[in-house]
Amino acid sequence: MKYTITVPASTANLGPGFDTFGMALALHDVVEVEVTGSGLAVEVLDAGAGDMSGVPTDESHLVVRALRRACRYLDISVPGIVLRCHNAIPHSRGLGSSAAAVVAGVAAGYALAGKDIDGSALQLAAEFEGHADNAAASLLGGFVVAWQSGSTYHAERLVPHSAIRPVVAIPEVRSATEQTRGLLPDRVPHRDAAFAASRSALAVHAVTARPDLLFAATEDRLHQDYREPAYPASVRLMRALRSRGVAAVISGAGPTVLALTTTGILPDGVDVAGFEVIELPVDLVGVRLGVS
Repeated sequence: MKYTITVPASTANLGPGFDTFGMALALHDVVEVEVTGSGLAVEVLDAGAGDMSGVPTDESHLVVRALRRACRYLDISVPGIVLRCHNAIPHSRGLGSSAAAVVAGVAAGYALAGKDIDGSALQLAAEFEGHADNAAASLLGGFVVAWQSGSTYHAERLVPHSAIRPVVAIPEVRSATEQTRGLLPDRVPHRDAAFAASRSALAVHAVTARPDLLFAATEDRLHQDYREPAYPASVRLMRALRSRGVAAVISGAGPTVLALTTTGILPDGVDVAGFEVIELPVDLVGVRLGVS
C-alpha cells in the first residue's frame, strides 16, 4: 500500500506574533510513502531539484527522522521504506519547509499505524523545532495561535477572513533560522514588549474579522529590525510596501516577504527585482492523506 501525504507551506509571526502566529499557504510538498521488505530509499523528485541539492537521502533526512519518531511513539515497526519527495516549498526562505517535512513524516507514521492524526501529532512535530507555529499551521491549516506550557505544545486553529489574499515575495538568497535567531537580543525594552502584546491581540481580530486593521496589527518591534543585517533587501522591500499602506512583514525567519493584501497584487512602483512574487491563498485544510 502506498500513502501520499500533502503538506502546505506556512508563514509564521505575521509581524508581532513571534513564535506564536502561523498561517498555512497553498504551496505544497507531496511525499509518497511505501512500505517494503527492508532498507530505506529516498528520492527527491521535484521541479526545484536544484534547490534540494545537499538534502540527505539517508536516515538523516528530516521526513525519515520524523517518521521514525512517530513510529516509535505509536509503537509500530516498519521493515523497509521508500520515500518519494516532491518538494515545492523552497528551502531556507521562511516558508516552513522544515516544518512541512516534519509534519509529512509524522503524518506518514500515523498512516502506517492506521490511526487518525490526533493532538499528539503536534507535540511530535513541534519538538523538532522547539516551537509550534509553522508545524501547527501545516497540520491544521488556516490561521493558528500556538503556545507552550512547560514541554507541551498547543495550538488553536482559527479561520482567516475570506478577503485576505496573501502575496509572497521570495528572494533568491537563503537564510538560516539559527543565524537569524542569533541576531535577536536577550532582552527588549518594556515599551516594545507592551507594543507587541497590543499588536498581537489586535492581529487575531484583524486576521479573523477586520482585515482593514491588518496594517496596524502587523507592526513589530520584537524581531524584524534586529534581523535586517541578515537580509537587508527583504527589509527594504517590506518597508517600501508598508510605506504604501501594505501590511507587509518578514515571513518567519525570512528572507521571504509576506504581504497580507485584499487584492492579491502588490502596488505599482515597488521595486521587486530579485524576488519572485506569487499570490498564495490561505490553505484551510492542512495536511492531507491519500491512499493508493
